[in-house]
Amino acid sequence: MIAFLRGPLLEATADVAVIDAAGVGYQVIVSASTAVVLPPVGNTTQLHIHAHFVKDEPLRLYGFADLGERGLFQTLISVQGVGPRVALAILAGIEAGELVRAIATGDVGRLTQVKGVGRKTAERLALELREKILTLPVGKGVAIPSAPARGEPPSGPLGDVYGALVQLGYKPGEIEPLLERLDPGRPVTDLVREALGALRRQ
Repeated sequence: MIAFLRGPLLEATADVAVIDAAGVGYQVIVSASTAVVLPPVGNTTQLHIHAHFVKDEPLRLYGFADLGERGLFQTLISVQGVGPRVALAILAGIEAGELVRAIATGDVGRLTQVKGVGRKTAERLALELREKILTLPVGKGVAIPSAPARGEPPSGPLGDVYGALVQLGYKPGEIEPLLERLDPGRPVTDLVREALGALRRQ
């Protein structure tokens, strides 16, 4: 698997670079922040690579000047519905530190301001990555505001649902009536999905 390329830059556009590595020209799709720091054509460059393969499609290489940005990209595409193009749009539309804060605090409104990110995708990002995002190199040291004090949440699976919805920005007064209608015997992910659907219909 290709993880790193170094060699003369043969071509460069706003989103693609071609690198000569040992006599082979590799076409690499680059992030917006990487595109602006590429050297002039003919000079040596080096990129951290994510090799992305989807069945019945050609192998695509995505390149990043910064190793931390590649890690953030790979974390984003681990979320269902977030492909490489959407992940690149997210990285181009919001600064890394602000992205970490938005995900960690469940700021769905801020995430939906990024072109190509709808509310459902934003909710998935906040729900699935809110803990993982802070362990990445780009997440370490990012200040996360403390959540305001709230009443005692329920315990068990419904408590997990309550916590997830609070992280997504919903208020306890909106959540508590829904919990009474949920079956605590079902998987938490299904309960969260059901609750989000009910909240969107309100």
